[in-house]
Formats: sequence, structure tokens, C-alpha cells
Amino acid sequence: MAFMDLEEIDVFIEKDGQVRIEVRGVKGSHCLTVTKDLERALGGQVTKREMTPEASEPTPQPAQDQQGQRRA
Repeated sequence: MAFMDLEEIDVFIEKDGQVRIEVRGVKGSHCLTVTKDLERALGGQVTKREMTPEASEPTPQPAQDQQGQRRA
């Protein structure tokens, strides 16, 4: 049995109302996909975006089982 890496999204609401989202455990630009709906729900206005070192790592491809079918 393979263990999946833990993906975390933390949302911080500052005293001035600014919202900060931090993503960990997501490689490549997939973090933008992961937060897209959350950003939209929060008003969709991104004023600043800082990418982590994980964002420059290649996005892992889903593993294939013995019959050649992809597993999530």
C-alpha cells in the first residue's frame, strides 16, 4: 500500500481583513488549481502571490496499476 503525500491548505484572515492562503505538500503549479475555487469564493482578487520552492518541482503523474489504468 502506498501512502499519499499530505497536502495542506491553511487560510489566515488578518485583523485588517486581508486573507492569506498557504499551500504545502503540492508540487508544481498544481497548487494554483488546488486554490482556484477557494480564491474565487473569497472574492477572486489576488493582490500578491508568492510561490514556494515546491512550485518549481515537477508535478507527479498518477501511478498506473498492472492493467495500465491510472489510479488517483
